[in-house]
Amino acid sequence: MKRFLALLLVVVMVFALAGCSGEKPAEEPTGAESAEDMIVGFIYVGPIGDGGWSYAHDQGRLYLEEQLGVKTLYKESVPETQEVEAEIRNMIDQGATAIFATSFGYMDYVEKMSKEFPDVAFFHCSGYKTTENMANYFGRMYEARYLSGIAAGLKTETNKIGYVAAFDIPEVIRGINAFTLGAQSVNPDVEVEVVWTYTWYDPDTEKAAAIALLDGGADIITQHQDTTGPQQAAEERGVYSIGYNTDMSAMAPEAYITAPVWNWGPYYVEQVQAVMDGSFESHAYWGEMADGIVELAPLTENAAEGTAEAVEAAAAKIIDKSLNVFAGPIYNQAGEVAVEEGSAVDDGEMLNMKWFVQGVKGEISE
Repeated sequence: MKRFLALLLVVVMVFALAGCSGEKPAEEPTGAESAEDMIVGFIYVGPIGDGGWSYAHDQGRLYLEEQLGVKTLYKESVPETQEVEAEIRNMIDQGATAIFATSFGYMDYVEKMSKEFPDVAFFHCSGYKTTENMANYFGRMYEARYLSGIAAGLKTETNKIGYVAAFDIPEVIRGINAFTLGAQSVNPDVEVEVVWTYTWYDPDTEKAAAIALLDGGADIITQHQDTTGPQQAAEERGVYSIGYNTDMSAMAPEAYITAPVWNWGPYYVEQVQAVMDGSFESHAYWGEMADGIVELAPLTENAAEGTAEAVEAAAAKIIDKSLNVFAGPIYNQAGEVAVEEGSAVDDGEMLNMKWFVQGVKGEISE
């Protein structure tokens, strides 16, 4: 009996020491999910058939499904109201553990919901707020806008370009400025006239704004809108156009030259994989052309001779950072120096930009 008790004591001590060694069986990361179990929600401000902003995001959603095999949900034409909260709740009730909300005006509602549902990963597009489980994401579209300005500046004959713009917020303003600077880099006489529609998706209003600009002498139309209305106006009037969001060549084949476009798919795959791995962290992402999230769509035969070479040269410099779109000297509408030579507009200033460069005709509300 004494020998048995001694042997038992040795066995107990061996297991006790093993337990104190710090070695534990391998475990899956906290929050890990299989692709079959993962459900991801997308909320769009317009219909996926808009040929623009919502269509581009939906192409990213389809790419996500293809690459990771996850299940996705989406809701079209959700207004920038409390309806966003209701749709988020609906998606969570259906099992969504990651939700992408793709319009600026959704920001405050997403922030509120992120605090109510801390176990869900939220992603808000084009805003600036974050929480512990809410990221924001966007791309430096102004880089591709600059390139599209080069294409327009080389094509215009009247040196008057019309810009149909949604809202006078920094995102839209810096795009107008970048486009104008790009156009003036190859044609210093260019003027860009802006008409505000105060809409993201209203084909009739946006087309009417383009017609008004054409009546004022513009021979090229560009836009920061989610519809192809401005492109169709240019097509009907026999002039030229620069699109936005996606390749809009099919909508206005006789007018369309190119467009600054979005490629959301790789970001969606990266972030959903992080949620599945349990490695998601809140962040603020502002991707560059070098990342591939923004680019210029292929030029059509409507582009002026020499455009491809000029665009390719500028794009290479933007990517290797030898060209900063907002490097001085830059003058404002009044002809005053807004950015000194040897300096550049930093990210904080760009995110709060509320002034136009010289050559832009339009007003910004206070």
